[in-house]
Amino acid sequence: MEMDVDMISAVGGLEMGPVRDHTRSKEEWAKFLDRCISSRLDPETFESYIELLYSKHPLPPAVIADICLKPQPSNHESLDPRIPRYIQVLSHRKLIDTPSILKALYKYSTSHVQAQKAGNLPHQDSEDKVPLRWGSSYAAEEVIFYRITKAVAMGTGIVNAGDALEVCKLMAKWMTLFTSASAAFAQEVIGQLQNGQLQIPPSRDEMEAARAAFVMLLLGICENQTVLSALSRPFAKSTRRALSNSLASFIPSIIQSASQIASRLELFRTETLASFEPPDKKKDANYPVIDDMESSMALDNFVVSELPIANSRAGLYIYLNACLVGRPLIDDSALFTYLHNRYQGDIQSTTIDLILASFDVLANAVFRNEGQQASYVLRSYLINKLPLLLATLATSMYPPLSAQFCITEALSQVDTNAFPTLSAMFDDTHNNNTFTDSVRQDFCFACCLHGLIPESSIEGLLGEITYQTLPQAGRYVKEQLVEECMGDPERIQRLVSEMDNMDGNVGAVCQALTEVIGRLCHNKETMTLKLLCSQLAKKPLSLDVMLLFDKPFTILHPLCELLNNWRYEEDQGEYQPVYEEFGSVLLLVLAFIYRYNLSTMDLGIRSDSFVAKLLGVHQIYKPQEELTEQENRHLRGWILGLFDTESGGLADELLSSCPPQDFYLLVPTLFHQMVLAFCTNHLDEESLKTGVEYLVNTFLLPSLVPAMLYMSNQLWIELNHGQEHKAVIRILQLILLTKQGSTEAQTMLSSVVNIIAIPLEYGLRSYQRFDPKSQAIEPLLKAMRDNLRLSRRTASATNNELESWCGTANGGLTALIRHTIQGFVSWSVHPGLNVMPTSYTHRQILLALKMHGAKRFLYTILEEVKMQTEAGNGSIAHDVATALICAPDVTNMPPPPEIGLVMDSSNHPFVPPQLRISLRAALKAEAEDCKIIQKSDPTMAEIIVRLYRKVEAQMLVPPPAESMLQAGDLANLGLSENAAALNDALAAAAQSDGLGGDEANMSLDLGNGSSDMGHLGGDSSHHGGLDFGGSDDMFGGLGAGGSSTDLLDGWDLS
Repeated sequence: MEMDVDMISAVGGLEMGPVRDHTRSKEEWAKFLDRCISSRLDPETFESYIELLYSKHPLPPAVIADICLKPQPSNHESLDPRIPRYIQVLSHRKLIDTPSILKALYKYSTSHVQAQKAGNLPHQDSEDKVPLRWGSSYAAEEVIFYRITKAVAMGTGIVNAGDALEVCKLMAKWMTLFTSASAAFAQEVIGQLQNGQLQIPPSRDEMEAARAAFVMLLLGICENQTVLSALSRPFAKSTRRALSNSLASFIPSIIQSASQIASRLELFRTETLASFEPPDKKKDANYPVIDDMESSMALDNFVVSELPIANSRAGLYIYLNACLVGRPLIDDSALFTYLHNRYQGDIQSTTIDLILASFDVLANAVFRNEGQQASYVLRSYLINKLPLLLATLATSMYPPLSAQFCITEALSQVDTNAFPTLSAMFDDTHNNNTFTDSVRQDFCFACCLHGLIPESSIEGLLGEITYQTLPQAGRYVKEQLVEECMGDPERIQRLVSEMDNMDGNVGAVCQALTEVIGRLCHNKETMTLKLLCSQLAKKPLSLDVMLLFDKPFTILHPLCELLNNWRYEEDQGEYQPVYEEFGSVLLLVLAFIYRYNLSTMDLGIRSDSFVAKLLGVHQIYKPQEELTEQENRHLRGWILGLFDTESGGLADELLSSCPPQDFYLLVPTLFHQMVLAFCTNHLDEESLKTGVEYLVNTFLLPSLVPAMLYMSNQLWIELNHGQEHKAVIRILQLILLTKQGSTEAQTMLSSVVNIIAIPLEYGLRSYQRFDPKSQAIEPLLKAMRDNLRLSRRTASATNNELESWCGTANGGLTALIRHTIQGFVSWSVHPGLNVMPTSYTHRQILLALKMHGAKRFLYTILEEVKMQTEAGNGSIAHDVATALICAPDVTNMPPPPEIGLVMDSSNHPFVPPQLRISLRAALKAEAEDCKIIQKSDPTMAEIIVRLYRKVEAQMLVPPPAESMLQAGDLANLGLSENAAALNDALAAAAQSDGLGGDEANMSLDLGNGSSDMGHLGGDSSHHGGLDFGGSDDMFGGLGAGGSSTDLLDGWDLS
């Protein structure tokens, strides 16, 4: 029986006897190394001492390497220049080896710190969790990787199967680490782009140089005969799996800069590694399912019959519906990527279909009676956002194609019944609708405003005379608007009112207001910010429009940071205005959060920030025993100030001692005390009225959001035989039914009720079921009726919709989904003029996904695609299914990339939320089991694989504009026939480490791209010029003197 050589390294290499306690030996080695560094001991003397030290205190190679490469509290920025030279000596003496060096380098690599910033830290064993890592280890890693590459090619870096498997496991870890670090750098760049400040950190270039060296080492290892022999052994299964998984995620990151190497690594993964799997593995009872690597191979090689490509009218209609069903998700970059993948660069079809789909979405919402808020944002999207998208597409048009031609072609296919001409609007037989009337005209003038069509062509497009004109001020420019606002606060108020316009200028208005918010927060101009936030908070439909042009993070993150860091001035005179300014800003933040069900991740805020804490306390109160002494003091002060008329009311003394953040966090507890006091007769009616009168003043009114959310939750609970419920109802009556305060206060109260209307309605309905005879509920519900329509836009189905859809005949929700898909196919097969789009809301899809789960819902789609394919509509059915799977899910979105730049105060990264499995992920899982499915249902297996490939093609993310490597840093790492650039790359690496030009002759020319890494060794004149010298050890060329190719020697700055 063969020994599992995976375990060889665990016994410590040289320690073949009983397990020993190395504590004393490690201390002696560490002490010795510290003295060597402090005395700047030369390598020759170091070598003479090492023999004596090792004879008295022998240690395994892994421990010695760890001691040498471990950062110290006194120096954890970068490796001491003496250490690499000592590593050379230890390697020459065979006291350390390749696995031990790679392991120690990995353990303390700077890449861990970088990956941690974005929450991308790869899984680690407990032994890898260390308190201290290098501040900058990339330069050391780069040179050591190149030197190990040399040793591996010479046959001295990996000497046996045990080393080979251990090195492979470490290389798998390194690949995961580099992938995570690279993603973290990318997120930093995205965050800087969002803030308009792009500054590539130097550490990114250093990391890419180290990764380039690592790629060469990886290729050398994957094509090393000792490694291949070890990987082919049966006991290497876990190593093969780890290597294959890491390669699958690492190869895409180098494919742009090192395409040929990436191809060779992919060939190694899919063919070489796969060939090592036992042929009878599937029959073995220990392997009931196909291995991950085999599944990938089976999927790649699965042959399906191709269907004609069909970009149906329903496809883009579905995608846009999904983007606009809840919080608007019109991200320009994502949309253009999807359009490019879908239409394969056909700009004409892209433009025409995008216009048609946009009109179809609005027509569908109107005919479904979706209501004011849906039609408002869809109309603004069509007139204010779509022309901007078309202007971007027009930059890729070349004669004879023009934007005017595409717009003309699209409008000729728009349903004139849904979007009538000007003359038809005055026809008595026509059912006028304010959301579709004049849309064609407004759209044409918006396109003209952005230079897509000449004004003289508009009447020809509309087919009649028009009396509308372009905006008097012309096309707005965001930068100009921002400067106007910063110089004249009244201009801000006028801009807010212009967000309702349908003239094509709203995009510049929204983006200008977003930038103004950021500047005001940065400058702490809170009085102006208060006016702006108050204006926006009372217009919830305008928030929808803002999100057509900016993400929640961009708008809200500066506001949240301002609220978190809000402090009284040292010479603060009045405190009530501070509460008023703070409350107005908070009200806008809460309006966004509750309208779209945003999380702290969406806002990009820390879990210990004020807003995050407030979102966590609105449902609960603190018992008396859990309050701190300061909280008790504040609570007592607020109770006396609100309800004790003899105490003098809310004096500056109370407001000055209790910052607004502390007050808002106490609000649920304050209202809990109010409810208890009133229902136990410790608070009389008059005192309660007095307190509520204070609370409906503008400086405290926003506190009613957490207060009424708390009371809404209390109404769900059966407490004290309803006495506490009655107290809650009475407080709500005083707030909602008694018209108190100024006009400004009433407007702000309406903004508050917009936020809490739906949860409060649910709470009141619950109480109504508890006490059906109560006459107090209906007046409260009536008072909120107008607010209910504006309260939420989260893509959730209403109770009536849920009952209706689930009650569909012959199958409930499943039958409804299949009927909808059939409608899409039928509409796309017969796309005649004036044919209404399929009645559809993406809320149906999101509801089915939640109720049925991704896999069950996926098979609902697959079964319908199968039936349609058998009926001869396969191409269109596949396109419809692809659109449903690719469509974004607003209820299951990952956090914004910028979140990687935000850290908790404890310096721990955010842990991304666990998202529900998506349709795309479910489809991928089924596709990987295609061979198993094929045995029972070959047709379904073929549909699954075909659909999977279409989905992945349409969801393909384009490579970053900047490749992994800069032009001078191994940019031609693909090993083309002219591999001279590799020589330059190594020369650049040598120079960066302080080498002269004559030492840069250690080129890495790998000849003609042969897959045989053996060409790395031997005579440089025949094999590409990588002169490894004559020494056996991997660091043999690192001598301190002479003209040897010593990449590490330049580090010695002593």
